[in-house]
Amino acid sequence: MMPTIKIGVIGLGNVGGGTLAILRDNLPQIREKLGFDLEVRAICSRSLAERPPPAASWFPNALRTTRWEEVVTHPDIQVVAELVGGTGVAAQIVRAAIENRKSVVTANKELMAAEGPRIWDAAIQAGICLAMEASVAGGIPIHAVLREGISGDRVEALCGILNGTCNYILTEMERRGETLDTVLQEAQRLGYAEADPSADLDGYDARSKLAILAALAYGVRVSASDIHVEGIRRICPIDFSYAHQLGHTIRLVGAARQTPAGLLLSVRPALIRQGTILAHVEGAYNAIWVKGVHGADTFYYGRGAGARPTGVAVVSDLMRVARELVNGSPQRVSPFAHDRLREYAPISIHRQVRPCYLRFRVVDRPGILAALAAILASAHISLEAVLQEPCANKQDLPFVITLEPTPEQAVREAMEKMKGLDFLLEPPLMLPIEPPLDSSHA
Repeated sequence: MMPTIKIGVIGLGNVGGGTLAILRDNLPQIREKLGFDLEVRAICSRSLAERPPPAASWFPNALRTTRWEEVVTHPDIQVVAELVGGTGVAAQIVRAAIENRKSVVTANKELMAAEGPRIWDAAIQAGICLAMEASVAGGIPIHAVLREGISGDRVEALCGILNGTCNYILTEMERRGETLDTVLQEAQRLGYAEADPSADLDGYDARSKLAILAALAYGVRVSASDIHVEGIRRICPIDFSYAHQLGHTIRLVGAARQTPAGLLLSVRPALIRQGTILAHVEGAYNAIWVKGVHGADTFYYGRGAGARPTGVAVVSDLMRVARELVNGSPQRVSPFAHDRLREYAPISIHRQVRPCYLRFRVVDRPGILAALAAILASAHISLEAVLQEPCANKQDLPFVITLEPTPEQAVREAMEKMKGLDFLLEPPLMLPIEPPLDSSHA
């Protein structure tokens, strides 16, 4: 007799609604691929009490409840899909599901970045499955790639655009010459950005995703707080103009690189060479470039968010977990690609050696370049070029100095000395100029 795996979905926001839509539309194909049925046995959302979304009516035989406890304790349910988000209630849901020996599928990047290894340990003890493909770059199966597809290789470097909101904002600023605030308001109207966009603009969303990718790629237990993070709030249209003169563009980049000193992790805006594939990733898309020791370069591209792309990842995880339950192998492959994760010893981004882009805004007067050059020279930093576009406003004059490859610590020390210069309207903006991923530079 054909088995049936019964699932409970908690959370009917964008991802939950997308997941149920895909389950509704694709059930015959899912049955063909699995050889058995998935049944939505319970649906949970606070919205069911007042304004039930359309998705709630698609599975009339399912239990509908506003209390997640009824789902994780339901005797029929074998898999719980936690699609609530955050690290508060979501953590309670996942812990309770595991305590009740329910397998768990989650799209929760924050929770997996903060608690993932501990949750996996608990899942092992309970003998249940844990799957989290949708937690990073929802439309790109990057977990499966690192967990199984290229697991036979060693990853030297990983570099990617991990936040679609920031990428949409930056590429629209570049295309139209608009300010960040103007494009952000548009992104909020279109649903690309939240009402409070801090997690995106300040790099924290991408940082959580990088913590998960680092665990998968390098087998280390990374705390998001150990990752150097800078956001995009200071990027202006003029920065794209100067970047283009240098043959580059600007993207928010999450990067992991194995260096002689250790694993270096960062999320920050950087200049990317225009001829590279990563520079052509536009709009709300994500992309991840992986360099292996033996397999060399591979590139993964797709929508990183959205109801349907992320829902596909959730449903694919539900199918994978269902197969493992039916075949009796709940620990077939760790969701973190390693049997156990090592502790991560953070190293400072300041040890990295890069060419740098320094953008200044000054009140124009004689001697400015001489004063800045003297500070840089005292730190043994070599200038590569000075760029200044015509500007009628001498009370707010932007210009750029690019630096030869330099230890970042030296650049930051020089920038600290510049703070006392009375012609500066704000501290200099420093952006690394990234080499292509296939470069030998660390």
